[in-house]
Amino acid sequence: MRQRVLKIHPKDNVLVALQDLRQGELIVYEEKEYLLVEDVPAKHKFYMQDMAVGEEVLMYGTLVGKVQVPVQMGQRMSTENLRHAAAPYSYRPYRYEWHRPDGAMFEGMTFNGYHRRDGRVGTANHWLFIPMVFCENRNLDVLKEALLDNLGYSVTDRYKLRASMLRKLYLEGKDIANADLQIVEDTAPVGRLFENVDGIKFLNHEGGCGGIRQDAAILGKLLSAYADHPNVAGVTVLSLGCQNLQVKDFLDDLYRRNPLFDKPLYVFEQQQSESEEWMITEAMRKTFEGLVEANKVTRSPAPLSALTLGVKCGGSDGFSGISANPAVGYCADLLVALGGKVLLAEFPELCGTEQDMIDRTEDEAAARKFIRLMEAYGRAAEAVGSGFHMNPSPGNIKDGLITDAIKSNGAAKKGGTSPVVDVLDYTEPAVKPGLNLVCTPGNDVEATTGKTASGANLILFTTGLGTPTGNPICPVIKVATNSKLADRMKDIIDFDCGPIIAGEKSIAQMGEDMLLYCIKVASGEVVPKAVSLQQDDFIPWKRGVSL
Repeated sequence: MRQRVLKIHPKDNVLVALQDLRQGELIVYEEKEYLLVEDVPAKHKFYMQDMAVGEEVLMYGTLVGKVQVPVQMGQRMSTENLRHAAAPYSYRPYRYEWHRPDGAMFEGMTFNGYHRRDGRVGTANHWLFIPMVFCENRNLDVLKEALLDNLGYSVTDRYKLRASMLRKLYLEGKDIANADLQIVEDTAPVGRLFENVDGIKFLNHEGGCGGIRQDAAILGKLLSAYADHPNVAGVTVLSLGCQNLQVKDFLDDLYRRNPLFDKPLYVFEQQQSESEEWMITEAMRKTFEGLVEANKVTRSPAPLSALTLGVKCGGSDGFSGISANPAVGYCADLLVALGGKVLLAEFPELCGTEQDMIDRTEDEAAARKFIRLMEAYGRAAEAVGSGFHMNPSPGNIKDGLITDAIKSNGAAKKGGTSPVVDVLDYTEPAVKPGLNLVCTPGNDVEATTGKTASGANLILFTTGLGTPTGNPICPVIKVATNSKLADRMKDIIDFDCGPIIAGEKSIAQMGEDMLLYCIKVASGEVVPKAVSLQQDDFIPWKRGVSL
């Protein structure tokens, strides 16, 4: 019989509903009976005892909130009866002992990647267009329209056909509201000209000038990180000329980051060009020459230690912390044991887990850096009348994530259990094998943008509600927390962790399956839905308050 409720940690004083429970039902768990005083939908929690105002509620074995009105045993946890609370934290000397997972089945395994001359290995091979300032976005759009269709990278044929069908129906005076817009067979797309180039990507953004100079400076570091990324074969840069983010600043950041940078890099500055048409034409010509060279690079075997895995959650639900996130965490632990790197970010979603992260951080300086970054982030949010406690979205709350500490403790499971080897500020590169903490917002696109900047060449992205987020250069694999979502949104979900909730697979089994899936994606054998749909989301973080 399928388990109906779950106690996540022995210290917890709430139970999680694994399916819809009804008022008046008698729930038996570990030989104790709980009479439900109201309906408890799946993913939500109910109290295991009567509690008075101010009493502490524990989940994942730690403080996640305090009761704000008296509650009864069997009553559903809600925003009306619980407020966010998190345990204090401080530096303590490192004494952590890690129990490595058994990764014997992965020993000696490889993936087929793109080897760069500096020793890093890409899981994809992209050409990148970078604007120094938002003024060049239109020129990027012109180049995108010209290149993608003609070189075989466009995936929008079906939508163009539907628009054409609507136009034809309108001109013929026919019914549009009830018209059948199903396409039996798409027009055959132009064949890809460069079979070893996975894509041509365009980093349109709204920065580079205006704002404050610090925004331009951090944008320069972000763009240089993308240019230097192992998934990138070459770069075309468009600059206006007068903007805050000068080409020289970008190049200084690039060569400071990687003194051995030797990829093709073509720079065009509009204010020094004969005309806009000349600049776009020459940018196209030089890029085409670069693509010819990039196409000569082919995939070859690389050790799994060459993988850098970013772990992310978005559109989270009450199952995130008990199915997909722990499975991703087990996958992450396997990769760390094999010598790879793992990036756990989203600092607003580490609120309430700080002590665990500090205790697992090997280096005292890194632990204190984490404390400093978390405190500064929290103060910045509070200074504008917000705070980490306001991180959960209406969708999160509706699906059982009542406080930020609940959301955070579940979110942190994505990082697994291995020691923290380093703490990185936004755009800093991951250089140490093992688990790295990266300072980013929880915002889906800002976080994936930042993880990629720190070197993720693959991202596992868990979701309970569904989200289309992707990244221009780093393959993003969507992992569902529940099978209902995986079945309903087949067009964006790659991997289903619902069997954990159903009791059909263990977290360890699902984590092993996930790493095998990652190897196929890294080798180009499987294309994630976000990649095939060209969900190329890119949002730089301005270091303002973003949760």
